[in-house]
Amino acid sequence: MRRSLRRWLLAAVAVAIGLPVLLILVYRVVPPPVTPLMLLRDAPIDRRWVPLEEIAPALPRAVIASEDNLFCRHGGIDWNSLSAAVEAYAAGERAGGGSTISMQTAKNLFLWPDRHPVRKVIEFPLTLLIEALWPKRRILEVYLNVVEWGDGVYGAEAAARHHFGKAARDLSTTEAARLAAVLPNPRNWSAGRPDAHVLRRTATIRRRVGQLGPLLDCAPAG
Repeated sequence: MRRSLRRWLLAAVAVAIGLPVLLILVYRVVPPPVTPLMLLRDAPIDRRWVPLEEIAPALPRAVIASEDNLFCRHGGIDWNSLSAAVEAYAAGERAGGGSTISMQTAKNLFLWPDRHPVRKVIEFPLTLLIEALWPKRRILEVYLNVVEWGDGVYGAEAAARHHFGKAARDLSTTEAARLAAVLPNPRNWSAGRPDAHVLRRTATIRRRVGQLGPLLDCAPAG
């Protein structure tokens, strides 16, 4: 009985470790068909995969400026930002700013959408695997194609058509910055009908893109 239980436990551990590694290898070349968030949301899914080359370079640059200034430099985890977020959480304050684009990609592909510490612990090894097995441009490509930009709206192409009535390749610098500006709260903020808060964030992101310079060297040239 003990041997049988041990075999089952070893098999479960092997699957828990091996399946994510296999999927990460597959997703390096194959578009992920669905994400947990898409399945959990009670809304029709509007999503149209496009390669990074068919997304206006202004969008990945704006997203880096908004979400993860050091994306092109770190190995998946920004330890300084993470430490600050952990200290804020321990003090009972709102903990933000610790999640990189790579971490968000891991979360979107494999995990559930909440801030529970257990989820963050699982997110770490998945993030490191993605960074080890994918180039930075693939991380950007997958993230921009699976991230939520409104109720049932996933990915840059669907977002561009939903909010601006155009293809992702035709986004202007301002439109790209607006899309980046709403990422922290895409179900309550609108890129197509921005309020004063979104407009302020848009201006900040556009300014930051101009300041980052070589820190954007892994993103498509604008």
